[in-house]
Order: sequence, then structure tokens, then C-alpha cells
Amino acid sequence: MFRRFTFPLALSVGVFASAIASAQHSSNSTEKVTVLHAARLLDVEHGAIVAPGEVLVRGNKIAEVGSSVTHPAGAEVIDLGDRTLMPGLIDAHVHLFLHPGAEDLQTVKESVPWRTILAEQAAKADLMGGYTAERDMGTEGAGSASSAVRDAIDQGIIPGPRMRMSGNAISILGGHEDAIDFNPAEHISSNADYANNATELVETIRRQLKEGADFTKIYETGKDHLKDGKFTTPYQYTEEELAVAVKETARVGTRVGVHCTGEPGALYAAKAGVASIDHADYLSDETMRIMKEKQIYAVPTFAIVEYFGKHADPSVGDWGDDSQRFHAAQFKRQLAAGVPFAVGSDVGPFPHGTQARELELMVQFGMTPAQALYADMINGAKLLDWSDEIGQLKPGFDADVIAVPGDPLKDISVTSKVAFVMKNGVIYRAVNSGQ
Repeated sequence: MFRRFTFPLALSVGVFASAIASAQHSSNSTEKVTVLHAARLLDVEHGAIVAPGEVLVRGNKIAEVGSSVTHPAGAEVIDLGDRTLMPGLIDAHVHLFLHPGAEDLQTVKESVPWRTILAEQAAKADLMGGYTAERDMGTEGAGSASSAVRDAIDQGIIPGPRMRMSGNAISILGGHEDAIDFNPAEHISSNADYANNATELVETIRRQLKEGADFTKIYETGKDHLKDGKFTTPYQYTEEELAVAVKETARVGTRVGVHCTGEPGALYAAKAGVASIDHADYLSDETMRIMKEKQIYAVPTFAIVEYFGKHADPSVGDWGDDSQRFHAAQFKRQLAAGVPFAVGSDVGPFPHGTQARELELMVQFGMTPAQALYADMINGAKLLDWSDEIGQLKPGFDADVIAVPGDPLKDISVTSKVAFVMKNGVIYRAVNSGQ
């Protein structure tokens, strides 16, 4: 119960002002001040390099950015040499609770506590790889355990990127991730939460949010087929059902991202107003028009297809290569149509911390390095609802800063050679002396 006290105005104002001044003095006296210096600095918004580059960090915030910044007395100056300072990378499609190996057996053979321990290690690997923010697109059967990992990162208990978590994805009975390759008589649990209609979608969304989810992931398409250049995949929810899900998440200020590889599911998702269409192997002209109009992000996930193609059972033939070629051609169509992109790798089934390969493939298949970095950092920050906090080196933004060798606008592959990582003003990876 609140209790109201009345003070004389002058006294109350004086006490309040004194308390603020005391707190500010205490904060300022203990605030760590760091100057980062390097040969170059990336201006993501304008696709330009500033040379040399410096960033002044006060506490967990960026205070100044430019060729030269203030060097306050007592500040630690870190010279990163012939490297480029840039914002921390953002991966909009990760799976902390997955690792290389038989994905369908991990949820059967491994306990949730064990998978949570592995997820902690995955989060650390991603951070050390330069990824300071990520969106986890499903724990694949571990439910809300991801919320605990996120909270442990936020509280500084374990190292990792700042996270947006979905918990389990949502799917229909017999749909994507419903243990469909196992003996039904054994009743193997689905890797997703069931919702077979609009009412169940709302119920499941509310339960997941109660358990700590930041957003909702829905499987909108099922098994894919590519034959004679034609891509087909069954939809799982109607436009009307997806619209109910989008409305429910909007009610509480969250959003929906969908696993969706093709039509007509992509059109249903775009009309319903989802935040992102992940994978997006094939999009119709109408779907692309709507995505451009509504600024719905496509998240291609090329890296996972490349990895599966290299590690596939020989019995599947060249499916991975065929699928990648098809998607690369569609990617060019999507770029030409003005579809907005974010960068997501689907890391988990391939080793965490190596997902900068996604940026290389997006450039290989049609983007310029500047476009890929913009999609990663600026669009990624928007998709994760952190556009005023991360994704750029700007005064007032959180101090998520990495350093890479060379110039990423000339050679995107340097993003896989991160030498320095700062997240929220804390250095997690430092350059060794002499490097």
C-alpha cells in the first residue's frame, strides 16, 4: 500500500535535487570511459568508411563518433590498429538450443537442462563471433527455457548477445516439426506447440508470452518440394488465422515471425501483416509488392542450406545445391522488386559463431556489401525492435562495437574474422598485444 507524505515545497524540491545531484556525481565518478581507435570506422547508414575512426564510450553508451573524438582525462584508449570499427552484428534467425548433428534426435535424447547448458555455450560462441544481438526462432522443444538464458545474459550471469526469444514455435497437428518421421505409436513429442485454429493460436500465444516469450514464431509452411524448377509447399494457417495471431500479438506490443518458404503461405502471411517471412525461397509478385509496401522483412537463411548441402546423406542427391541455386535466383527477383531484407543464418544445426557466412552468401547472390551490412544492422535492429538502441555507431546508442580487419565494404568476408567485441560497454573479446 502506498503512503502519501507532504513536505514543504522548498524542502521537498531541495531534497529531490540534492538526491539527483548526489546520484549523478556517484554515477559519473565511477563511470568507465573508453576511447576506441582504429584505422577505419563503418557508417552503416550511408555505406561509407570514415578514416581514421574513433568511438568515445561512457559507461554502456556511445558518447561521440568520428575521425577524432574527445579524449577525457583518465579515459582508457584502445588502439585497434589496422581494423574497422563497426556496430555489433545482428542475426535475426538463430537456434541457441540446437547444435550440429541429428536435429530430430536432439529433442528426444537430450534433456532440457542439458540443452540449456549447450545453449549457454552457443550464446557465448555467437557473442565471440561478433554477434551482439540475436532473435532466437524457436527452442525446438525446450519451451520457455530460452527465457531463462536471455535473463541470465541480461543479468550478466553468462556472456551472450542481447536476445529476443520466441520459446517453442507454433504448428499444427501433423505439421512442420511434429516428429512426422517417427513411429506414431511411440507418441514422440512435437518440437513445436500445437495450435490447430485461430482460438488455439490465441491461447498458445498468451501462454508463451506468460512464460517469457518476446515474440511469436509460427510455422506457416510444411515440407518443401522442388521439381523441374517448380517450388511447392503446403500452407498451415489461413490468412484469417494468421491475422488473428498478428492482432493478438499487436494487442500486447509484440509481433509474429513466420517460417515460410513459399506460396500461398507467404501471401497469407504478408496480407496478415507479420513482421518477417523467414527462408522465403519463393515469393509471388503480389507477395513481394505487399512486403515492400508494409516493410515486411525477408530473411533468406542461405547458410543453413549450404551447410546441409555439404553434409547431406548422399541418398538425397544434389537437393541442397539445387535448392540453393533456385533460392539465389529468387533472391535476385526479390531484390529487384524492392523487398526489404534482414539477415538471419538459421545457425544451430551448423556451428555457432560461424554464421557470418550468411553475409558472404547474400553478397555472392546479388547484394553489395553495403546492402548486406545495412540489412544486418539497421534492418535487423528494426526487426528486433531495438532501432533506437543498436545497429549503428551513434551518440546515445548502446555501446555494441566490434572490430574487423580490412574494409568490410570491399571484402565482406572480414566479418568472419572479428578481433574485438564490446557489448553494452563491456569488452568480451580483446585484441592481444602485438596483433
